[in-house]
Formats: sequence, structure tokens, C-alpha cells
Amino acid sequence: MRTTFHLKTLAVAIAALSVASVTNAAGLDRSGQDVTAFFQDGTYAEAVYTYIDADVSGYDSSNNNPGVNTYERGNKTGDIAEAYDFFRYGVKTDINDTFSIGILYDEPFGAAAEYTQSNFVASDNIAASGGALVADGVDPQTAGAIALAESTTAGENTNVEVRSQSLTGILGMKFGTNKNFQIYGGPVAQRIESETKLRGLAYGPATGYTSNSNPDMDYGYIAGMSFSKPEIALKAALTYRSEIDHDIRISETYPIAAISAIAGQGGDPSTVPVAQILAASTQVNNYEITTPKSVNFDFQTGINPTTLATAKVRWVPWSDFVITPPLYNQVSVDSGLYGDDGLNLVEYKDDQWQVELGLAKRVAPALAISGTVGWDSGAGDPTTSLGPIDGYYSVGLGAKYNVTENWAVSAGGKYLWFGDAKGQLPSGKIVGDFEDNDGYVAGLKLSYQAK
Repeated sequence: MRTTFHLKTLAVAIAALSVASVTNAAGLDRSGQDVTAFFQDGTYAEAVYTYIDADVSGYDSSNNNPGVNTYERGNKTGDIAEAYDFFRYGVKTDINDTFSIGILYDEPFGAAAEYTQSNFVASDNIAASGGALVADGVDPQTAGAIALAESTTAGENTNVEVRSQSLTGILGMKFGTNKNFQIYGGPVAQRIESETKLRGLAYGPATGYTSNSNPDMDYGYIAGMSFSKPEIALKAALTYRSEIDHDIRISETYPIAAISAIAGQGGDPSTVPVAQILAASTQVNNYEITTPKSVNFDFQTGINPTTLATAKVRWVPWSDFVITPPLYNQVSVDSGLYGDDGLNLVEYKDDQWQVELGLAKRVAPALAISGTVGWDSGAGDPTTSLGPIDGYYSVGLGAKYNVTENWAVSAGGKYLWFGDAKGQLPSGKIVGDFEDNDGYVAGLKLSYQAK
């Protein structure tokens, strides 16, 4: 005798998992680009708020010689991870038993980090900075130039902020004898902007570097296929998102470039006003950033009439992603130390794999609870000093309460154990060691569904 797991009896449990699924992942990944709202039955809408608070701390390196790649544990960095929040919205409806349409909004990529102490903060004491560099074996002329570059941003902290927004339109078409299969796809509009400040002796000649990337909107697409078997609450979907090329206007300030030019012309940079150095070292250019493609696999099935199992797998090729600001790159080329291609400001070694497994249980007619366990591979170690985390393990809990037949509120949380990582400069120098860090994610969702 076959047991039937009606979706109506499992509806509460199904949605309990989606809030607890929010993550803080490899590279710049933030929202996970979830599309499960589109697979809900009937007319469905949701609004989700996510809050991420991580504790990422470690030690800088007491070796500040940019030419010597030897890590020596120095001072504590303090917590460099800033709290980060974002929203996700989705609405979907069936036109008929064949076609469905939906619109999804999320904030897929982001970063928020700031160093408030250690060698990642610019000193206002040129003599002390220069002396520290000479003590590390830097020749006095180079030490003086780096110390002067640092003084142009005296007292400022290393900081990075990346924000993005994405709007996805989806059209789905069901087919097959029982309309079990669906193909879907549509356009994606994506906006991204960023700000970066490198400060302190940890960055050597790059101290004082600042970039501001203007907001840019560009376009890609989404495509996928899904299968459903309602009698056992089974749904499976494979979703591909394309790369999106952004042509961005960027303003960069790189003090060492102006200081070197002045010295090369026989002048004394230390006698030139800071404002003049900053003006001479500022350029505005266009450059390209390509946000990565991704593949998401979402699966759920009923175990019994009140229990649901889920699995999520995500792949993002962060090893293909780079940020190469023009002035930053040109200065590295001009140095003659890094070849004709110079340096990227941000790059990653590995691709990201993310896996999450969950169970949801309807414990009352209007209440369900859920639990998840997860793993994220990270994008390699060593990694950028602006995000020194190498993946994580996680556990999460969620709950959903049906306020009325159509309206529901869900809440979820997740605890993250971050993988240890060493912070690395684009030159390959290790400037930080980050261990035993953790964080948490909290989410709140309001949803509406009419079948």
C-alpha cells in the first residue's frame, strides 16, 4: 500500500527551512542566489531579512619588509568582520497549468571588513614607520617612501565594502504526462559597487591605496530544469546563472606612484604637501569585473506525511574571479617585479562547493521546526587579507508559524565555524594568520501563499 505525502500537510514544514539556509560563504558569496520561491505552488510571495555577524580575528606579521615573504606572528588584529545585512524578495504565480512567472530580488555578492588596530592602520609618525621598516631590513630610501605614503592617510583603517543587487525574471513551462517536468529561464539585471582602502605597513608600498567603483548595472541570464512528484512531496531543480560582465568607472588614489614620480624627477617628496601628492596620484578609469557563474541544485522529498528532507548543493568558480583596478595593476607592472601582467587586487585559488542537508517536521497544524547542517569548501588558503576565511561548517535551526491560511512568519538562525586562513597580499606575502573564528546568521521571513 503506497503512502501519499500531500503537499498541503507538509506546507508548513517546507518553508521552515528556507530562512535557516542563509549563509556567509566563500569569496564574495552572500545570498546563495536562492530560487526556491519560484517552485512554490500557486501564487506565492516572500520577503526575507538576513543579518550576518562574524567574529574574524587573528595576528598581523611583525615582518613588514615587502621583499621578504616570511610570516612572523605580531600583534592582534581585533575583530575585522563588520556586521552585514541584506534583503531578499520573491513573487511567483501560475498563469495556467503549464506556464508560471516570477520575479526575484536578492543581494548576491558582498563584503564588509575593517581593521581597527595592528599593522593594517596607517600611522601618523613617519619617523617611527620608517624606522620600523629599516629594522625589518628595508633600505632607507624605500622605507622613507613607504612611510611617507602611509602618512598621507594617517590614522585611517584598512576597509573594504562591496554591495550588489540582483533582479531576476523567470518564465517556467511545465510538460510531461502529469506536468512533472519544468524548464525555466529569464533575464538577470545586476548592480554592483565597491570601496577599498589599504592602510598600514602591512601593505608595504600599497599603503594609502584607495579605490571607489561607481555603481554599474549589467545583465545576464538564468536557466534550469525541475522535476516534481507531488504525491511524495518530491521536488528537484538544477539552476544555472551566467557570468555578468560589468564595465565600471573607478577612481583610484595610489600615493606611492606620485612619490616615486617626484623622486624620479629629482624632487624631495617629503617637502611636497600631502594634498598635492594625493592629487598627483589619483586617476579615473574604466575597468571590467566579471561576477561568476554558478550552479545550484535544490532537492526535497517527504519522509512521512509530516516530515521533509532537503539537500542543497552550490558550485561557484571563484578561481576564475579577479579584481584588477587599472592604476593598482599599472604600478605593479611599472615596478618590474611582477611581469607584464602585474598584480590583481583580489583573486582566489579554488572553486567554492557548498552543501547543506536539512530536516523539517510539522509538529502542530500551524507550526513546523527544522534543522540543517552545512559545509562550505571556501575559496582557498592563503586567501585575501580583506576576507581571511577558508570555508565553514554550520548548524542551523528554523521555525515557521502559519498565522492564517495564507500568511506565515518564519525565523531561522545558523552558527558557523570558520576555517583557519592566512591573509595574503596580491604579491604573495603572508601578512596575517586567522584561527578559531566563528559567526552567526539570523533570518526573518514573511510569506503569502494561495493555491
